Amino acid sequence: MTEPEKKKEVEPFLAFQRPFGLEQHVFNSINLGAAHALTVYKFWLDYEGGTPNTFWFELLYGYVGGLGITVGCHRYWTHRTFKANLPLQILLMICQTISLQLPIRKWCLDHRIHHKFTDTNKDPHNSKRGFWFSHIWWLVLPKHPELKKELETFEVPDLDNDPVVRFQSKWFWPLTLVFHIIVPILIMQYFWPEITLLQCLAADMRRYVISLHITYCVNSVAHMWGDKPYDENISAVESPIVSFLAIGEGWHNFHHTFPWDYKTSEFGWKFNVSTVFIDFMAWIGWAYDLKTVSPQIIQQRVARTGPPEAEEASTDSNSNIHEKNHSANEKHENDQVYQAVKEWIMESEENPVWGWNDERIPQDLRNATKILNVKTL
Repeated sequence: MTEPEKKKEVEPFLAFQRPFGLEQHVFNSINLGAAHALTVYKFWLDYEGGTPNTFWFELLYGYVGGLGITVGCHRYWTHRTFKANLPLQILLMICQTISLQLPIRKWCLDHRIHHKFTDTNKDPHNSKRGFWFSHIWWLVLPKHPELKKELETFEVPDLDNDPVVRFQSKWFWPLTLVFHIIVPILIMQYFWPEITLLQCLAADMRRYVISLHITYCVNSVAHMWGDKPYDENISAVESPIVSFLAIGEGWHNFHHTFPWDYKTSEFGWKFNVSTVFIDFMAWIGWAYDLKTVSPQIIQQRVARTGPPEAEEASTDSNSNIHEKNHSANEKHENDQVYQAVKEWIMESEENPVWGWNDERIPQDLRNATKILNVKTL
């Protein structure tokens, strides 16, 4: 009898478990405390008057960093909803560094665990523990023992072997110093020569804190207040306000139901700048193999787990889609494939997948998923 294969040790610079030798929650408390204090100082300076108004620059630079989270960390590295060439990967890595939401690998590890164990003790920002816990306290409180164990054993080999992810993890703090602090300060001092270094730093921290709270709303607001048209059994909801603020990340009931769809929504570009960005990158050839859920799969899921009033409409719509596909003779949308997919959907309701690279997604579902902008050699 052979011994079970030992889990490969993760290199310390990739694990990012003790930044500056501190426990993660202690480091977060210091970092977030200082950033919020400088944010209050910047608002006070603006209230007093006599300092340059840098708010619109802060907002713009914050959303540049936001694309590194929504398109980079979330849709590309965590869920693998599309593929990207090297220039786009580097661009997204720089944008993600601007956001200072910890390294890519750490962010994606937390988020894959969140999808697989939503609202359990293993979920980093379990919404059952209340609004403020899921919004920010999860970052500054010690982790639940079950989550700590999962963080040590959950494997992300695609990220561990990704050269861009490895580079950013290895040089995270020098990159952060450059893109998170030095670059925005130099830009502000160029356009507003009269601004002091402390005022620049305070403005940069305000940009940082506002962008953080927009991201946090996806974990809190978008798990509490809104509609559940795709799956009534999960906490994630559809929140147009969060989608507007978080450039497309608020269509959360859809996203948790279909985490491999690159749009994270059924509505295309509606309140979804991140999807616009991906589509533009696909148009210039930097993004390709964009995965999206077919209408029939959406309707099948709505019929099973959506609100009761949607069941009849879902059945009618499903029949129309079937007739359309049947007349087009599309091989991947035949009855046999969709029956297999339907059976898998029933199983996945209790055991959700985290994205396209999750091995539990059956081949039938992969065949039934539409892939746009397929790259040809």
